[in-house]
Amino acid sequence: MSAASSRGGPLAGVKVVEIAGIGPGPLAAMFLADLGATVIRVDRKEPSGLGAPRPVQFDLGLRNRKSIRVDLKDADAVEMVLELIDQADALIEGFRPGVMERLGLGPDTCLTRNPRLVYGRVTGWGQDGPLSQVAGHDLNYISITGALHAMGRAGQAPTPPLNVLGDYAGGSLYLAFGLLAGIIEARSSGKGQVVDAAMVDGVASIMTVTMGLHAAGMLGKERGTNLLDTGAHFYEVYECADGKYVSVAPIEGKFYRLLLEKLELQDHPLLQKQMDRAQWPKAKEVLAARFREHTRDEWARRFGETDVCLAPVLDFDEASSHPHIKARGTFIDLDGVTHPAPGPRFSRTPAAPPEPPAASSTDNAIDALRGWLPDDHIEALRANDTFI
Repeated sequence: MSAASSRGGPLAGVKVVEIAGIGPGPLAAMFLADLGATVIRVDRKEPSGLGAPRPVQFDLGLRNRKSIRVDLKDADAVEMVLELIDQADALIEGFRPGVMERLGLGPDTCLTRNPRLVYGRVTGWGQDGPLSQVAGHDLNYISITGALHAMGRAGQAPTPPLNVLGDYAGGSLYLAFGLLAGIIEARSSGKGQVVDAAMVDGVASIMTVTMGLHAAGMLGKERGTNLLDTGAHFYEVYECADGKYVSVAPIEGKFYRLLLEKLELQDHPLLQKQMDRAQWPKAKEVLAARFREHTRDEWARRFGETDVCLAPVLDFDEASSHPHIKARGTFIDLDGVTHPAPGPRFSRTPAAPPEPPAASSTDNAIDALRGWLPDDHIEALRANDTFI
């Protein structure tokens, strides 16, 4: 199947040029491609040395698209990329501000050629501001928004939540969201625009409800002492007899009472006043002692499909075998590698099963360009070594 052909899905017919980067840009491109958009990835001829290099089959965010490799300091290569942009609904780039302009691929140039283009720019700090030209990573972006400070246990340093909050929630998802909003608007106005997807902005937006709780005095500055940050005994992870863990989260009173009944602790004096913060540390000790009496899987079987809001804490290898996860097909196998399945799901326009990440090759590059450029032009560019 040509990379330029429609795979079905709600975004079938949408065409995207992805200027290869690391982190949030590629995952945003994957989200769009998973749902049927045709995405062509424009990569460097030589490795960038950025990110965490790995064999292509394990670089899961590269699935559902093929790439071309070019030297963007070559005028012929830049012109070829502009020809792709001429036909695109959207562009994705994740360089520092000003880099695309210096390459001759800035938004003014691209929007002059393709006035309906939605030009997506994802960075940590944004396109302007004092830090816009400074290097950074996810951990830095969630630091200055207040998010990291709130995460962790009482009396301990903040706990980094992998790089899912800044890079992928505040970056990839907000970029994809912004691109789709821009594409919808361009289809009525005929005019494109620039989408400035800054991870600091995205993380701050995600924290909207949490900041509301803080403003209301319901979320204090001391982490690990509040309702949702492991302060409460009923919103916590507990170690079991086998050293594995269960998560417990019955916030609502009726679910909390059911948990106590199932644990046979409904009459324990320290557990009667669920929202009495003064009792939370001692109440946590009571629950911790009880959960250490059985293994994680024994607790999971005991509670089964009840409303106690308890789940086993599974590692990556275990997760795909959980009965609910298996029933929904939340994970899929592509060439022997476990991938998360595309989401969300659509009742009328489901996308085709994903294609695994493709290794760079001249044949794959030619396949990627079909549907974007005429065959004779592709062959002339190949003969001129404009791409590989």
